[in-house]
Amino acid sequence: MTNLTSMEMPGPGIADVHRWTRASRMAAWTSVVGIAFLALVPTFASTGLVDRLTALFVYVILAAMWNALAGYGGLVSVGQQMFFGLGAYFTVRIADAGADPFVATLLAAVAVSLVSYPLSLVMLRLKGGEFAIAMWVVSALTHLLVNLDGLIQGETGTSLISLNAYAAGTRQIWIYGLALAAMTLLLVGLFALLRSRVGSAIQAIRDNEDAAAALGVDVVATKRLLFILAAFGTGIAGALWLASATSFQPKTYFSVQWTAYMIFMVLVGGLGRFEGAILGAVIFFVIETVFGAMGVWYLIGLGLVALLFSLFLPRGLWGAVEERLGLSLMPVGYRLVVNSENRMER
Repeated sequence: MTNLTSMEMPGPGIADVHRWTRASRMAAWTSVVGIAFLALVPTFASTGLVDRLTALFVYVILAAMWNALAGYGGLVSVGQQMFFGLGAYFTVRIADAGADPFVATLLAAVAVSLVSYPLSLVMLRLKGGEFAIAMWVVSALTHLLVNLDGLIQGETGTSLISLNAYAAGTRQIWIYGLALAAMTLLLVGLFALLRSRVGSAIQAIRDNEDAAAALGVDVVATKRLLFILAAFGTGIAGALWLASATSFQPKTYFSVQWTAYMIFMVLVGGLGRFEGAILGAVIFFVIETVFGAMGVWYLIGLGLVALLFSLFLPRGLWGAVEERLGLSLMPVGYRLVVNSENRMER
């Protein structure tokens, strides 16, 4: 289903359908240059900056995955910390079985996606608030089950000790590179998915599930694909966070604060907007860097900012930019150009 916004009355002329604008092409090439530059950062930056950028990449992944699930698929979850925690847990388990710790981070994300499949058979039967709360309940139960693993030692936790086989500098560069690669591939993959027929089906389900089904969309299969993708991305974020922090304590990784962070980033940046999730992650990163040491006041401030955005900027910062300027840097829809002056944009 296609919703057209920012419409101007078309004048005479032949209409052409485009997916890219001059601004979006420039943004795409700028992104390529930016990723190439980020790949070179470890060669000249301090270890502190490399660590902070690694955290930023993880935040972008988390925001993009939650935005895909809720913003595009309409599946609002408050239990995504389950996949974040499982990504870290499976990394510990797989590495303990003898796998290289960096290979373990990738295998852990695959393991999370495999776990998410049978879970989706149950969860996707629920809608709205039922789905959101059920995800939180399952996350809490998963936390308890992980605590029962003797390797984890309850809330005492454990460490990814196999990382000690690598020198500190080498380890940091590997983690940074994996985080950058994971962020880039997930964003590109998600962008391609949303621009495909499946992406149109995803947004149609969000807008009106019954109407989408009437048009022939396989609602359950489409939602399951998005659910598993979000689980995979969130899982690899958890695995990368563990690789960076090295220690694993279940109460930290299965904390609902991770989903709260995801929601904050997406609300501030712009729900259902590809650029919004990235912008929100950058804003959250800056706020955390500047005010993170304030403890509980920092968390109260985040909640207050999220509330203010919900009241006064419900479409987020990027939504406000789109509304005022008609600017779309990463378009997942279509642009109908009637002539050089009259345009109708999705």
